[in-house]
Order: sequence, then structure tokens, then C-alpha cells
Amino acid sequence: QVQLVESGGGVAQTGDSLRLSCAGSGRNFHGYAMGWFRQAPGKEREFVATITWNSTNTYYADSVKGRFTISRDNTRNTEWLQMNNLKPEDTAIYYCAAGIGVTPGGYKYWGQGTQVTVSS
Repeated sequence: QVQLVESGGGVAQTGDSLRLSCAGSGRNFHGYAMGWFRQAPGKEREFVATITWNSTNTYYADSVKGRFTISRDNTRNTEWLQMNNLKPEDTAIYYCAAGIGVTPGGYKYWGQGTQVTVSS
């Protein structure tokens, strides 16, 4: 069992930066690949980024590539999503998750989400 808690969301303006954190607890946090997803009102949950258990590989959605950076520290059971050059279309609830792949179905554990709102 892995419990995940996100933090760091808020209101930002276009071009600003935010850093989301995801604190994990429970066994085997370090054994899972981790990901970030987001869900805007009226839209399906979509993949944002993922990182392997040992941080050797990362993968991003095209919409955030070059602006967002995913990272993790297994000694602290924490992962982060650094979001730079934010755009209004980044507005969504952001979720961290433990699992694998680029679809929500590949992830077993989820946080409760943190709201990110970007104004123009």
C-alpha cells in the first residue's frame, strides 16, 4: 500500500512557475515508477509526465515538454513536478500516481489532487 499527498498548487499568471510536490508513504514507494496526470473541468484525466523508479528515464506529454520537469528522491519518498512558463491551458487538478505507463489505468495508487489555476 502506498499513500500519496500532493501539495504546491495554487494560482499563477501566464509565464509563472509552480512546483508541485508529492509525498509518499508506505512500503515500496521506491519500487514504483511515478507519474503526474491532470484533469481539467469537463475533460478526461490526461498524462503529464512519468519517471522510472531509479530516475534513469523520464517521459513527457508533448504539451508540457520543455516546460515541465519531473524528479524524485526515493530517500525522501517524494516526487516533484517543476512547471515553468505556465499557460492558461495548464489549468487543471494535478494528481500524482504510482504505477507505470502513460494511461491512468496503469497506475495503482493516486493522490487526492492539487488545483493549479493559470490566468492570462
